This record gives sequence, structure tokens and C-alpha cells, in this order.
Amino acid sequence: MLFPLIKDLLHLPAESQNLTIRGWVKTKRELKNRTFVEVNDGSSPAGIQCIFDRGRSGPPGLSPSAERTLETLATGSSVAIQGRLVASPGSGQAVELAAYAIERLGDAPPETYPLQKKRHSLEFLREIAHLRARTGVFAAVARVRSRLAFGVHRFFQEQGFHYIHTPIITGKDAEGAGALFQVTTLDLKALAQAGKAPDYGRDFFGKPAYLTVSGQLEAETYAAALSRVYTFGPTFRAEHSNTTRHLAEFWMIEPEIAFADLADNIQLAEAFLKYLCTLALRDCAEDLAFIEKRGTIENRDARIETGSTASLQKILDSRFVRMSYTDAVAALEKEAARFTFKPFWGGDLQSEHEKFLTENIVGGPVIVIDYPKDIKAFYMKLNDDEKTVRAMDVLVPRLGEIIGGSQREEDYRRLENRMRSLGMPVEDYAWYLDLRRYGTVPHVGFGMGFERLIQYITGMVNIRDVIPYPRVAGQAEF
Repeated sequence: MLFPLIKDLLHLPAESQNLTIRGWVKTKRELKNRTFVEVNDGSSPAGIQCIFDRGRSGPPGLSPSAERTLETLATGSSVAIQGRLVASPGSGQAVELAAYAIERLGDAPPETYPLQKKRHSLEFLREIAHLRARTGVFAAVARVRSRLAFGVHRFFQEQGFHYIHTPIITGKDAEGAGALFQVTTLDLKALAQAGKAPDYGRDFFGKPAYLTVSGQLEAETYAAALSRVYTFGPTFRAEHSNTTRHLAEFWMIEPEIAFADLADNIQLAEAFLKYLCTLALRDCAEDLAFIEKRGTIENRDARIETGSTASLQKILDSRFVRMSYTDAVAALEKEAARFTFKPFWGGDLQSEHEKFLTENIVGGPVIVIDYPKDIKAFYMKLNDDEKTVRAMDVLVPRLGEIIGGSQREEDYRRLENRMRSLGMPVEDYAWYLDLRRYGTVPHVGFGMGFERLIQYITGMVNIRDVIPYPRVAGQAEF
């Protein structure tokens, strides 16, 4: 059997049972003949207090080796401590460990260990990303991320969706934006020295290949066979966007549904987001409270937003307002003086526009639909006006866009004409067009960046703080 987790021990009755805990030392303090050691194993925000009575006479007194260990014990050391679970007279926890034996499993020399008992800035902790999960905030974010990943799968499985794995390496650009990471086995240094152009016929795949920007197109092929599918995997964008909202490597959730229209897509997106907010408030309450407390203490630095849990409850209590892009732009144009980027019909909505829509105009979440075709992807279904497409973006306060999706074009000729008008190599997408040649059906789908979701749920301002090892331009450490 695995050793017991501290989160479970903290809820056990104080029955003087003997047990062994394992974890890392958070703090140590001396008081007369007593030593107090707080140990945390990462299972919860709270650790357990272990009290060593160094003046105790008779068994089970501390051995000389245990005394020496306590004298040199430092923050960050890993330990195994034996003791009896007893009622705690202090506030903050119901039980504590009356300890009588300790084994140091690993040292953390205070002169070199960077996580001493003080507050560290989030910027500093990004520089030591291999250790930052040992801090309270990043451990809490990791636990929230884990729980919500589980929730993503549970939601779709309960709705009759099948989980599929789409390619990481691909030969096409699903979004048409051109921000691709190329994958090659060619000796680029030798080619540069020789002044030769790459011969992709000699490359591993015999053609240019890239890291995927989306699994959507492949997911559509399986939706055309299984009706309801979803992907949840890593995607890559080679965008030089040094912002708090962008990563070069991130995880995407992408459901695809056959026999459905835009109204079905909107309904699913709203239910999905509310499901995850409910899960977070129910199962991650302690972690969210811990993160928010840290943000309250350090709100002068604006690195963690406060009031995030209250805004999640507002999501649950709200009906998502539907608004056309045309109406949204008209409302924004009335307030044009407020914005750095002036809103206009035909232009993409900026983050400042999205936040203003949700926070000032609607006062809650809003779903904007029917965007101009020229600012949306080639696969979106054209509306009857032939100027707009059946696209949808779910916008929420504090963040802006959190979900983007559309009804896909199911008509072969209209899709082919759209691709040719954009100058796309239609022959490379012949397999995608085949879906419209053989048993085509109306179908829809959307995408949610998982890190955007975690950022919104936790209130972390910088997206680099909600993924273990952020990848951005100029940064690929660890």
C-alpha cells in the first residue's frame, strides 16, 4: 500500500494512532524544549504540524540520532516522521502529530536552496520552474489543473463523446495563419553552409512537416463516423506574442459534433464552461482560497486577481447573452474613445473590446456570433448574407475570449470555392473535402485553450504561471 497522504490524515479523528508521514519541511521553529516542524507532501494547501517534545522523559523519547537530525533540519528537506495523531489545541487544524522519530531522506542546504521561508515573486519562480511546484501557489495551481483535466474528460464522456488522439506532426495549417513550427531531420547547418535550398523529398516525411496548431480537421473526420468526438492535447503556435495571454505550446480541448448546428454548439459550450466552474468551486475550494489569499496579500503587484471565485459563481448564475458581431461593434463604437484600438465593422475584436463587452455593456458572459468571413477561418459556414459566417466566441469578464467555435461548412462546392479564393493548395486538403463528398452532414465544434481556462479559474494574471514549463519566444528551458 502507498503511504497515507497528509490531506487525508488532517480529516482523521484524533485517536492517538501511530503512523508515519512523509513530505518536505516547510518551517521549523524552536520553543523551549519543543520543536515544531510543519511538513507538506503536496496533497493539499495545508501541511501537518509535527511536535517533538525534546524534554520528554521515558518512552518514546527522542533518540540521540533524532535529536541531531532536528538540530540540522532545514526548509526543503524531505523527511519521514513517526508519531501519534492527537487533537491540536491550536487554531487552523484539528489534529497534529506528536512525533517521536524522524528520518531525513534528503537534504536542502539553506545556503543554496532557493526556496527559503519568505515570499518569492512569481517572476523569480519562473526562473526556477523545476522547483516552483514546491511553493504553495504553484502547488495549488497544479492541483486545480489536474482536477479540471479530469473534469474535461468526465464531461464529454458523460455526454457520449469519444476521446480521439489527433496528430502532433502534420503537413498542413489548420487555421491558415502560418504561425507554424517546422519539423525536419535535414541538416540545416550544412544546407546553410552549402548555400542550397532544402530538398524536402529527402526529409523524413518526404515533404514539409509541422507541429500541429489544432486537431480540429482530423477530429472532423472522426465526428463523421462516431458523431461526437473530442480531442485534448498539445498544440503549437509560432507567434512572437510576448503577452500574459499567449504561449507557444499549450493544450487544446476541441469537441466536434455531427448532426448539429450553431445553436447546439452554443448550448454545449455554455454547459461545458458551467460544468467546469462548478467542479472547481466544489472540488478545488481550498486551493482557490489559498491562491486568492496570496493575491489579496500581494494585490499591489497585480499578479493574482482577487475575487475570482466570486466571478465563477456569477458565471453559474448567469444566462449567457447572445449578441451578433454587428451589434457588438455598434455598441463598442459608441464608446470608441475608451479604447487603444478603435472598434470598426470588419476588424477583429481586441481583448480590451471583449472585456468591455462583458464587464460594462452586458455585465456578464456573452456569446458573440456571426463574424465577418474575412477575419475567420476557411472552414466556417457562410451565412445567407455571404458576408458573415456562423462563428461564435464565448467571452467572460476578466479574461475576454475563452471559447471559440463555429458551424463548419458541409457543402463541398462552397468549401472548395472558399479555399480557392484564399489561395489555399486545395489538393493538399483533398481528404478534408472528401468528408463533404461522402455522407456530408451539418456539424459544429469549438476550441478552448486549457491554460486560458486555468488562468480564468485561478485568477493567475500571467498564463506562464498555469503550465508547468511555459514555452514562449526565446524560452525553452527545462
